[in-house]
Amino acid sequence: MNPEPLSTTVMNLLRAIAPELEPDTLNPARPLRSQVDLDSMDWLNFLVSLHEHFGVTIPETDYARLVSFNDVLDYLAGKTA
Repeated sequence: MNPEPLSTTVMNLLRAIAPELEPDTLNPARPLRSQVDLDSMDWLNFLVSLHEHFGVTIPETDYARLVSFNDVLDYLAGKTA
């Protein structure tokens, strides 16, 4: 899968949870939750939206791997390849 559409899609799903997010201000290498101020329920809703959109099951044991926006992209790229 081409990274640009994946990145755009993930950003759109994230903005559905956090509409105040300005994509240009996001540092893709820094922890996502602190940048976007997502509480645990918002984070869970974001992960569910990823699952629903991409059909990728994200087990709870993998949550710790999904820290930054880049981590989410890498994880999804590995699961959807």
